[in-house]
Amino acid sequence: MEKSLIQQTSQLIARDFGLEIGEDPISEQELFDLVANEVAYMLEHRLETLFSLLYRLDVSEKKTRAALAPTAEEHANIAIARHIIERQKQRIFTKQHYKQSKSDDLDGLEF
Repeated sequence: MEKSLIQQTSQLIARDFGLEIGEDPISEQELFDLVANEVAYMLEHRLETLFSLLYRLDVSEKKTRAALAPTAEEHANIAIARHIIERQKQRIFTKQHYKQSKSDDLDGLEF
């Protein structure tokens, strides 16, 4: 049985942030709180590492700038955490939706 979207998202984020989330499934709110707290810490102490991670995670630079703007509607860590989770969900959906099946069409081709 395939894992739920939130479980897969949790595992990806835990791997990317180096977090320990344990074996028990966590709720989306728990994941959000965990990521928001980690982002808040990184904003204060490891800003360059956060920017590098956001780049690797392919989080929109435009969205990141908007989250960091003084006129942003919510705290930067909240907005960035939301964008991270949203992007990871998109990645999982894309992998599942466009999964390549093994094909014999390439047999006989030389590379």
